[in-house]
Amino acid sequence: MIQTLLTSPVSRWLVPVLLLIGSNVFMTYAWYYHLKVKTWPLLVAIGFSWGIALFEYCLQVPANRMGHVSNGGAFTAPQLKIIQEAITLIVFTAFTLLVLREKPRVHDYIAMGLILLAVIVSMMGRRGGGGH
Repeated sequence: MIQTLLTSPVSRWLVPVLLLIGSNVFMTYAWYYHLKVKTWPLLVAIGFSWGIALFEYCLQVPANRMGHVSNGGAFTAPQLKIIQEAITLIVFTAFTLLVLREKPRVHDYIAMGLILLAVIVSMMGRRGGGGH
């Protein structure tokens, strides 16, 4: 099934990235939504988070499998992790602004920009394969 989804060069990287975006939306809600609902007891917040995390894993695991070079994907494991972190920051920033109604500081944006720069550095040079 994985090979079927990865038949074109674009889908080798696009499908995993889209799945990572979806998983990060679930992850961000699981980790941070309870901050908005202060009336929930801690155990309710934990249960809510666990329930949402299941959906995150249902997207995250296939994204990593499909995206990894060992399954015909375009990325090494470190590249997948760095991409995932960058997506997390983008999704988290939108969540912070739209749901929590908090505005990140200038220093936060600079730090996030440096991490996004790391994605560019990670994608430079040899892509997928070789392990070097």
